[in-house]
Amino acid sequence: MQLECLANYLAELSLLEYSMLSYAPSLIAASSIFLANYILVPSKRPWDSTLQHYTLYQPSDLRECVKELHRLCLNSQSSNLPAIREKYSQHKYKYVAKKHCPPSIPAEFFHNSAH
Repeated sequence: MQLECLANYLAELSLLEYSMLSYAPSLIAASSIFLANYILVPSKRPWDSTLQHYTLYQPSDLRECVKELHRLCLNSQSSNLPAIREKYSQHKYKYVAKKHCPPSIPAEFFHNSAH
């Protein structure tokens, strides 16, 4: 449930950002899951073969969109548009907006895995 709330929060942050219009909705959704997985368990690869199979996206496909979402996540605390952050800071959304967003994402997490 926390993964779902966090991925939804990240996807909603993208709605306020003009630069995110260049990405397909499915790519934003997949990138939100990637980043949510990373935020929740930073030591584990955030994208696995199951996610790749069902989304048809490889980690390298997500790189730029994830980096944009990550930037939005890092800047959300200082945003002058706090409605989304406030919404996801509530109990019913598992307080996911209060989760620590790591300052960087290891480059190797974007490498495609060999099958």
